[in-house]
Amino acid sequence: MSKRYRAIARYYDAEYAESKMLQGDVPFFLRQLPKRKQDVLELCVGTARAAIPIAQAGHRVVGVDYAADLLAIADQKRQGVGLTTDELKLRKADIRRLKLNQKFDWICIFFNTFLAFPTLAEMDRVLQVIHRHLKPRGRLWIDIFQPDMSLLIGTQHKGFDPRVFYVPELDRTVYQTTEIRRNIAAQRQQVTFHYIWFDSRGIRHREQNSFEMTWLFPRELKLLLTRNRLAIERLYGDHDGSDVTDASPRLIAQVRLG
Repeated sequence: MSKRYRAIARYYDAEYAESKMLQGDVPFFLRQLPKRKQDVLELCVGTARAAIPIAQAGHRVVGVDYAADLLAIADQKRQGVGLTTDELKLRKADIRRLKLNQKFDWICIFFNTFLAFPTLAEMDRVLQVIHRHLKPRGRLWIDIFQPDMSLLIGTQHKGFDPRVFYVPELDRTVYQTTEIRRNIAAQRQQVTFHYIWFDSRGIRHREQNSFEMTWLFPRELKLLLTRNRLAIERLYGDHDGSDVTDASPRLIAQVRLG
């Protein structure tokens, strides 16, 4: 079994606070929802970055994740903004084996997370779980990156996507870079986030977070959904609602039962 993505819990919100993409994904999703209250299931909810604003918009949200430390932060944030457990319920579970005995109007999986299930068998299990939890007229929302062919040419990238972020609760400034090692034949990549920070004595510390991902092209996504009795209703290339082109950074699928 591949190593699943799991954020360093205390870093996660600060790490992505300045991400332009993550400032647009939830507002775009919310624009697709009816005005009436919806039952929404977010898979791989993490620290509730998306679940909280969805619940604040008036919808009933259930967020599921397997990482207890991320869910603890999510619960603190939920309480901090005054949401009740009826408005946002958090559950610890492996989404590949999820059984909630409840069906939803919308199921969403944001920020490339679907790609962190890098084998076809894992993706099929996730999609079968989704199928069982959707209402007859329900919708699935998947938001992943569109592969960049110029990056796929190489099998290894080091020092990719450098960034600096500050973690207030730790009073720590962290420098992060990304290393990617690809197995083109298997269509899998090992992603490693490297972190460097200095303590008050000037001593350098290193941390890393490593996990596997895959990538999907538009036709592959369609075929994968179809074989799991799901059908793409709309496919967007970015959070501005544009169609998919060769230059589109995202593949955002609104999916119905097939």
